[in-house]
Formats: sequence, C-alpha cells, structure tokens
Amino acid sequence: MSSMQAAVVVGFGVGVMLITQSGDPLEAVGTRYHLDTRLPSATGRAVLCITAVFVTLFAIGWLYRLFFCPLELLRSPDDVGYIVENGRTKAQAANQVRHRRKVGDLPPVYPNGWFRVLDSHMLKRGEVKNVSVLGEQVAVFRGQDGKAYVLDAYCPHLGANLAVGGQVLGSCIECPFHGWQFRGNDGKCVKIPYAEKVPEFAKVRCWPTCEVNQQILIWFHCDGGEPQWTVPEQQQIIEGQWVYRGRTEHFINAHIEEIPENAGDVAHLDHLHTPGIVSGVDLRFTNSKIWAFLRHDWKVQWEPESDPNEHCSQMVLKHALTVFGYHLPVLDLHVVARQVGPGLVFLYFHHSFLGQGIIIQSVTPVEPLLQHVSHTIFYQSNIPALVPKFLLKAECVQFERDVMIWNNKKYISKPLLVKEDSTIQKHRRWYSQFYSKNSPQLHYQRDTLHF
Repeated sequence: MSSMQAAVVVGFGVGVMLITQSGDPLEAVGTRYHLDTRLPSATGRAVLCITAVFVTLFAIGWLYRLFFCPLELLRSPDDVGYIVENGRTKAQAANQVRHRRKVGDLPPVYPNGWFRVLDSHMLKRGEVKNVSVLGEQVAVFRGQDGKAYVLDAYCPHLGANLAVGGQVLGSCIECPFHGWQFRGNDGKCVKIPYAEKVPEFAKVRCWPTCEVNQQILIWFHCDGGEPQWTVPEQQQIIEGQWVYRGRTEHFINAHIEEIPENAGDVAHLDHLHTPGIVSGVDLRFTNSKIWAFLRHDWKVQWEPESDPNEHCSQMVLKHALTVFGYHLPVLDLHVVARQVGPGLVFLYFHHSFLGQGIIIQSVTPVEPLLQHVSHTIFYQSNIPALVPKFLLKAECVQFERDVMIWNNKKYISKPLLVKEDSTIQKHRRWYSQFYSKNSPQLHYQRDTLHF
C-alpha cells in the first residue's frame, strides 16, 4: 500500500471516529482537562468495519493486478544506468555522462530496416499521435478505415505539426492551421478549403508502414528504397493462443548497433549475467556475497541465417539456475532469439511445464545516440499471468545491467579481441548489411551534434 493510500484509509477512519463520537473528548474536570480515550463500542465497530472494507478492497485489487493484469514497466531516459552521486539528481547524473562521454568512431547512425513506432492498442480509430523517430517528427494516425498511416509531421504549407491538433477525416489527416488535408496512403494533399485547385506537388513524405504482431512499424531506407523483407507474423498471436501479458520500455544512450551486438558477445553473459536477479541491476553490488548462493548459467550459440533470410540471425540460449551449488533442472529454460533486421528480435521461450511464449524486442532510434527499446511479452493464454510477468521482470533486470554498460561505454570500431571473441566480429560483418553508402553519419561541430 502506498503512503497516499494508507493516509486515505487512516484519515477516513479517524474522520468517522471524530464525527460519530458523542460529546467533547476534552472534558473539563474542575480547572484541569483530561483526554477521554474511551470510544463507544458501536462507533469502534463501525470504524473497524470501514477500515477492514478499505483494506480488503485494496488487497483484492492488488491481487487482481498481480495475477491477471499485464506488467508494464516504463523507464524514463535517466531512470536506469547511471551512478547518482550525493547531491545530484538522476537527470543531472545522466546529463553529465552524456556531455563528457567519448562516443568513438561510430558506424552510420540509422541502419535500413523496419522499426516499431507504437503498439497497436496505443492508437485508436480516428486518433493521431506525434512520434519522434530516426531524427524526425512523424504523425501516426489511424483512419476511419482502421488502417494505421505514418506521414512526416510538418505541413509543407507553413510548417504546422499535423499531429498537434490535426483531425483524422476518413483516411486523411487535416492540418490544424489552414485545414489542408493529406491522404494517409501516399501523403498527397487532396483538399485545400480556400483554393480552387490543389497543386500536384503538394504532399508530405509517406512512410511505408505495416501492422503485425499488434505493433505499428515503419520502413526506413536512406535512399528511399522499398522494403526488402517482411516482418514475420506470429500465428499464435493472431489466433489468440498467445495473449499480451505486459511490456517494458527503456531509453538507452548508445549507438543502435551496441544493443544487438550482445548476441555475438558470448563472454559477457558469464560475467555480467551470472549473478542472480535478486542482486539487482547496480553493477557495483551485483557481485555481493550476500546473493552468491544464487547464480544463472548460460550456454549460447549465435549464427547468421542463409539466403533468402540473410537479414536474420539466431541465438540459441540454454539457461540453468543453481542454488547453493545445486542445479535445479525444473527451472531450466530454452530460448531461441531470432533477430530480423537491425531493430527487431523475437525471443521464443519454451519451458517443460510452464509453457511457451515470446518476447518481442524492438530497438528504434529516436536520435543518433538515443534508442527506444521495448520488450513486449505474449504467452500461452492457459498459463497464469504471474508466470510470464515473472519472466518479463527477470528479463528486465538482466537487461538493465546491460543498460548501465551501454549508457557509459565508448564504441570501439577496432576492438582488441582474443580468439574467443570471434563471434563479435562475425556479428559486426553480418550487421553491416543494413548500412548503405548514403546512410547518415554522426558528425561533431563544436559542442553540438549534426547528422
């Protein structure tokens, strides 16, 4: 129970007691006063009943959320991954790291591929939202036909933001400034209320869009090329066998390639992710001997896929849990992580008796060195929600340990590697296919970033 909820319950109880108590609690006896602590039995029972009802309702609500509601953990950009010194706020610590950190010789900042902009349930029919993605502002709206469209946010007339006050009319978005209407499927202006004719060149950029696995995605290619592959649909989600059980959201201050590269960095698992999740995410304390009785053991293999799926790769991971030195086979977990393009990973979970499910990881660049990462879990509908919520929370703990590394590290284009690190270079060669000659680079000019 939060402090606010507790205060409401206690305050309500005290209020009822004071209102219902007869007489003045301060009774004069001669020239002295004493506090009458006696409470009529009927009033006492009423207060206890009311308090019990409040506590019971709160407990029922808490249990309902625990066992039936999805888990949603949404972190802000400065919530995770920074060491906060005395006298500083999280935001101050994060800004100091961003300002002082060396970024290194970076690859292009925006690879070609599909990127998530919103979950489907976040966009209702007739609704428009302003989203920052790939260094651009876009208007994401759902037409009255139920289809999601993505256009550049700024009207070419006088620059108004279509997503701020714009209205959805059919499959078009109307500018809030002068009422110009732009068609969702191609961005062409189809109506200017005060003009006899609409110029042929009046249009805004239309982003190729798809909506699969309950997510809205856009295609980016630096040369404007058409989509080169499709996002695989998960039949279990479409057919309702796997249902939504929650999501997490993080903002990471790093280059996008740093995040998927973890799949090729096998060695970091044994060092960073062996301590039990009970030891938390602050890397200064994860190796504390207090929690040494619990450890995670990993066996990992990563390989790129062959033609026609050369844009995909697979990591096969076997997880085992050891408690006080004893392996508990009942908690063994088998995971296959299939990466599709630069920004999507499908993590398939399989457990001997806890069923199957999937976590969809999306990595979407907001700016050159700011990534929006979401993990959305779908799990067997006949498995209690508590199971996938625990898996998502455990995955979140492990992921936030990586966040602390990514937020503070420098990208090294020519790293010092040993032969056991060969998979890292193999992963970089595979990932390089998502860059083109004209892919945007990050350049420094004085103290500002230009790309």
